Amino acid sequence: MSTASGIPDYRGPDGRRRVQPMQHAEFVGSATGRQRYWARASVGWERFAAAAPNAAHRAVADLERVGVVDHVLTQNVDGLHQEAGARRVVELHGSLGRVVCLDCEEVTTRDQVHAWLVEANPGFLRQASDPGQVRPDGDVALPEELVAGFRSPRCLVCGGDRLKPDVVFFGGSVPRSTVDRAFELLSGALSLLVLGSSLRVMSGYRFVRRARRDGIPVLVVTRGQTRADAETTVHLDALLDDVLPRLADEVARAPSRPRAGPA
Repeated sequence: MSTASGIPDYRGPDGRRRVQPMQHAEFVGSATGRQRYWARASVGWERFAAAAPNAAHRAVADLERVGVVDHVLTQNVDGLHQEAGARRVVELHGSLGRVVCLDCEEVTTRDQVHAWLVEANPGFLRQASDPGQVRPDGDVALPEELVAGFRSPRCLVCGGDRLKPDVVFFGGSVPRSTVDRAFELLSGALSLLVLGSSLRVMSGYRFVRRARRDGIPVLVVTRGQTRADAETTVHLDALLDDVLPRLADEVARAPSRPRAGPA
């Protein structure tokens, strides 16, 4: 959904992982892993935060506005659905815009943490002036020698150094309450629309399996194959920003608008 906004995805149309993401166990258990992540993320954050909704985000918001889409269940962590105008969004993997202390559970904004990192590491952003493409986690690849002297953030409440972006890293689990809420929304749906996902990870694929079990049609728009090809009712191999704006425009011009379930 967000690739047209300049935020790459983890997998290409062939379903293969294109980057090695941060692992939950490494971040939680290793101060060096956290240092590496925050050094890379401090360089990538300004460009990640500057990303704007694209035509597909706006189309989904338009479909919600006219009552065709009830809810959005997103695996993205960039907040672009909300920025585009969608109001009923469940963030399955959290948001990079928040940071939580793993020790005392204090929550703060990513912008505030970024300001602390800039102050604590004077000149660091200049040293990493040509970091390459921002990755899906909001970080960039940097040389290890540049990372070695980076000062990681600490919690202002408890003083701990286990500050984590409020997202589900690979190997982590989606909170049970979030999963239950998503299943509750799906139970009342007339259809499930999957947009731009290969469904390779269970956090998204589980909803297709539930929809299939309950006889709810599953409609997919994405490039290439998905894990659920045998379980989908319709699969359109196409780019979202080609299809969704046209769909939203046709729905807006239709004489009547049927109610649909969450997508």
